[in-house]
Amino acid sequence: MKRFHIHVGVDKLDESIRFYSALFAAEPVKTKPDYAKWLLEDPRVNFAISTRAKTKGVDHLGIQVDEDSELTELRERLKVANMAVVDEGERVCCYARSEKSWVQDPAGIPWEAYRTMEDAQLFAGEADEAETACCTPEMMGKPDCCEPSEQTAGCCG
Repeated sequence: MKRFHIHVGVDKLDESIRFYSALFAAEPVKTKPDYAKWLLEDPRVNFAISTRAKTKGVDHLGIQVDEDSELTELRERLKVANMAVVDEGERVCCYARSEKSWVQDPAGIPWEAYRTMEDAQLFAGEADEAETACCTPEMMGKPDCCEPSEQTAGCCG
């Protein structure tokens, strides 16, 4: 089964958690000092906010799948349509270990297709690279991770 994913950049996490918890009539399933996530069933959506996004507002959209076969089918469908799909592979991002790919829609909005395997203790990267990260759509496809900066908020692809 697939779940729609929305990631929104925010300035004030606590204020935003209060707002979205009231809007969704649900508390987040995961909270960190810079991140919160709701897994809603009605509507079925993975809604996340963080203070790490490059800009405030919608950072990226995505489709989260439960099974490898669903991810393979989604990737193949995009490739058959001649879309420039960037297979990122297995990454730690947004406090989870996931297998993911990225594509941009005609308006330039980044979309990720991914399957989450498990929770992680870091926002991104490995223990020895905790300040570098994935999840920056404009960095997708870069061979090396960038250095954290104010523009990337410690997030590289």
